[in-house]
This record gives sequence, structure tokens and C-alpha cells, in this order.
Amino acid sequence: MKREDIRNIAIIAHVDHGKTTLVDELLKQSGVFRSNQAVVERVMDSNAIERERGITILSKNTAVMYHGTKINIIDTPGHADFGGEVERVLKMVNGVVLVVDAFEGPMPQTKFVLKKALDLSLPVIVCVNKMDRPEARPVNVVDEVLELLLELDANDEQLDCPFVYASAKAGVASLSMDETGTDMVPLFETIMNYIPAPEGDPEKGTQLLISTIDYNEYVGRIGIGKVDNGVIRVNQDVVLVNAHEKDTNVRVKISKLYEFDGLKRVEVNEATIGSIVAISGIADLHIGDTICSPENPEPILFQKISEPTIAMFFSVNDSPLAGTEGKFVTSRHLRERLLRELNTDVSLRVEETDTTESYKVSGRGELHLSVLIENMRREGFEFSVSKAEVLYKTDENGNKLEPMEHAMVDVPDEHTGVVIEKLGQRKGEMINMHTSGNGYTRIEFSIPARGLIGYRGEFLTDTKGNGIINTLFDGYGPYKGDIQYRKNGSLIAYESGESITYGLFNAQERGALFISPGVKVYAGMVVGQNPKAEDIEVNVCKRKQLTNTRSSSADEALKLTPPRILSLEQALDFIETDELLEVTPQSLRIRKKILDSTLRMRDRRNRQNN
Repeated sequence: MKREDIRNIAIIAHVDHGKTTLVDELLKQSGVFRSNQAVVERVMDSNAIERERGITILSKNTAVMYHGTKINIIDTPGHADFGGEVERVLKMVNGVVLVVDAFEGPMPQTKFVLKKALDLSLPVIVCVNKMDRPEARPVNVVDEVLELLLELDANDEQLDCPFVYASAKAGVASLSMDETGTDMVPLFETIMNYIPAPEGDPEKGTQLLISTIDYNEYVGRIGIGKVDNGVIRVNQDVVLVNAHEKDTNVRVKISKLYEFDGLKRVEVNEATIGSIVAISGIADLHIGDTICSPENPEPILFQKISEPTIAMFFSVNDSPLAGTEGKFVTSRHLRERLLRELNTDVSLRVEETDTTESYKVSGRGELHLSVLIENMRREGFEFSVSKAEVLYKTDENGNKLEPMEHAMVDVPDEHTGVVIEKLGQRKGEMINMHTSGNGYTRIEFSIPARGLIGYRGEFLTDTKGNGIINTLFDGYGPYKGDIQYRKNGSLIAYESGESITYGLFNAQERGALFISPGVKVYAGMVVGQNPKAEDIEVNVCKRKQLTNTRSSSADEALKLTPPRILSLEQALDFIETDELLEVTPQSLRIRKKILDSTLRMRDRRNRQNN
């Protein structure tokens, strides 16, 4: 049976191609907001970090009404590090709207998300967005999308997909690239005509696959999924089963049931086939679980989430300044918070180590883990993290394999040489290169994931901020050999105290400083970068000796170069394998793992001898 009064779609795209802005317009034009209601831009990006960075991190559910039909819309992340979010929500929908930038065309993540949709045989509507860009090239972009569909073995029906041309920012869409359009009706109509209504058997036993988990301090875990068969009701006795874990068989009761209406969750007593619902009150609910009637517990097959490729060690902060700025500082706090993150993030892994003070946290990329670190520091946690390292595998012959990335780089023509040289040093192999005719060159590389660790900051410097680099996990390949990450050494504080202008003035002759006067430092803390390869100890707490002819006010004449204040990502990129990043709600400090200079020298000598 088909349920004609519902359509379930996901909006998928590469990062920054305009998915969230498009959803904004669909919400506005369907009458979700009052005419006099003040609405922020990118209303679906509800998380503070999402709003600041302009990226979507978590997939979000919403629903709009169009001429009596409810359209459930899922806004998904575009960044490769959050691909796990995209993979699982596609099980809830009956079709996708693929958003492609009218200038950039298909990018690495476009390929990733489109492949996932085609593998599930979902029909695709292509929305060529940002048609109002002066440099838009829709004719070429349509050809590139069709080439991508052919490359991904799309079937005839998927190849015959409709194209809609839109400017989400202006709130208009059209079925012809030569027309501007006046509203979003062409996109609404295309969704209604092309995306099939959900099918199922309302007479069968209940079957609902949990595709997303939300977490709320008050009600605990909230499972979100689509009713595939039967009816689900409040106070109904059901069974939890899992296709990948045959032993799972737990009897539970549905205590609360919600459907989506605009940006709100509305309590309902029952829901039938095709409805996307949220369920609370089941404590031990996991992504991939199927909620079934006890009479016929039949699990729905669920796609395994891709494995993590990168890991960091999160440890209790043991620096001399430990516990002075954070609210949650113990190993118990750290453990509870990391395990709580597993409630909602399926791509994350947390492992115990041989000490209770440290945990190995694995994720899909540096951005994935840096968002977790930023969230934790905003919540009041204080801890330290190690340099990111990739997770290796071995093949059946015992050969070492490492994660590879497909990197697509768009750079101004004059910077291509330095980018090719730097990525070559990091074991990158160039596989394609062509100029786009507007002063930019697109270069594609196959490069080990570890070759990109710490490179993004250097890349922005080399391209004067005009380069764009996008990467996509490309499976495991043979180990490419050692890579030298950083050619610069560190300037290390010689003693504990407070940084003084006189000491900093002398230290800045040795390299670029990370701190200004009046900052608390300790012996072993990294206070700057040495242009040469070796580490140097500097005394930034040194005061000028006062005599009869000198006064302390003479310090005011000393000119200090403004310090280079590192962001979280820059600090994670900068640290070496023998360093840690101390993270607190107020500060980011880079330090040596071994603070004592004598012990540090002895350790370095031992490692060189071995």
C-alpha cells in the first residue's frame, strides 16, 4: 500500500553548496513561520559551532505541508568527516535532492553522498543552486553531474533525473536555466511528482528501523526512524532486534511518540507506514535497532557505518596549571563525557588504554575530532590531546596498509607549483590537473591521510587564503613511507611564571611567539615557533635588572611583534608527536609531553639510539 499524503526526502550535497539555506526557503514558503516572525539564517544549524563555522554537523529532521501532503525533509552534513550521518539517514527516505553549486559543480563529497543514494536505488532530483553567482556555469555543471551519474553506474531511471535551477538565497527556482523563477513551487512540484510515496503494509506487525539517535538531558535517548510496516502506538509492547547482532532481543514499551511539524516535535498517539517519528523512553536504544511487534520480530538490514581512520589520545590534564580553569577535570568526568558522545555519534570509537588517565578516541577526520574537543571545552572540560595519528591495517600477507584520501585542490594558477611540491613531499600522487579558465587550476591527488595532517594551515598560507582543498576517504592502500611533518622547532619556556615584555623581546629574535605579556607559563610549555628544525628553550619570564640608572618604565620602549594566536585547528595541526595540546574553557596551550628539559633530552637520546 502507498501512502500518498507523505513524501520523505533527504537534501544531500558537498559542503557549502547551500543545502541548509535551501531548507530555510522550503520552510518559509510552506508557511511554517508566521509572516511577522523573525527567523535567523540557516535555522536548521541549531548547534553553536554549526552557526559559527557555517557547516552542518548533525543531520536534522523537519517537515512542511504542501497542498495537503506532508514532506519530511532531512538536512544532512556536507563535510566528509560527518559522512556517517548521511549514510544512516538515507534509510529513512524515498528519494534525495542533490544540491550542486552552479559554479563549483560536483565535488568529492557530492560523489560520496550520491553513491550512497544510488546504492540504495533512491531516485535523485538535481538542484543546481547559486544560479545568481556571476561566474555560474550551469550548462557545464549539468554535463558534469550526468558524467558523475554514469561513472557511478546509475540505472536508466536515475540517469533520467529532473534538473531544477535555483537560488536558495533569493528563494527562487525554475525548471529552465534560462528562467529565474519567482518562488520555490517548481522544486515542490518536482518533489511531489518524482519522489515516490512511501510503501508498506499497515496490516503487518510493527517494523521501524532506528536511523538516528538524539540525546536529551531530561528524557535520555530519543530514537528517530521511519515506520516501514504496521502501526506504532504509545504504550505498545515491542521488541528490539538488530540485523548485525543476532543476540539482541529486548522487550520494551513505547512511552512517548512524536512526529515532526516544521521545526517542532509534536506528540502523537500513533503513527503508521511512511511516518518519520521520534521515540523516547527506551534507555538501551541504538542506531540500527529495529522496533518490532513481539509476535514476529524481524530486523531490517542496516548498512554498516564506515570505520574511523584517525585517532587521538584524550588525557587528564597534568600540567602545572591543571584544574585552574576547568569545571570537569577528573578521569571520571572525561570518561563519562566521551561515552555520552557515543550515544549520538556512530562514527566515533572510544577505547580504554593501559592507564585510567587516558582514552584513545577514533573518528573520521581531524574536523570530526576537533568539533568534539570544541564542544567539550565549551561545556567546561579541561583535558589534553595528542597529535592525530592514522589507524593502520595489515593485509593477508602482513603488509602494512594506511588510509588514503582523494584530495581535490582548487588554487589560483600562480600557486600551483608550491601546492604540487608540498603535497609531493607528503607522498601525494597527482592523478589529474586542468585549468578552469577563470584564473584557477583544479588538481587531484591520491595522498595518505597522514600526509594531510597539519597541512591545511600551511596550504592557506601558501595560497594566500585563496585555495580550496576538499578530501574524501579513498580506502586503504600500501604504506607510502615516512613523512616529515614539521620543519620548524618549538620555542619552549625555560621556567614557570608570568611572561614579561623584556623576556618576550629577547625571545622574539629566535622565532614567532604565541603569547603576549602577562600570560602564565610553565617550564616545558611551547611559547613560539623556531624557524629552524630544533627546539630552543627561551626565558620569557626574564626581567631587566634594575640599577640606579635604569627604571622599569624603560620596558615600555621595547617593541613586540604581535603574537600568533593559534585557533584550535591550527594548534592541532602544529603539535608534534612529542607534544600535547592542553585544552581548557579559557586557554589552548601547547606543551611538551615531558616537561623537564633534562628528562626530555635523555628521552630523545634514547629514541635516536633505538
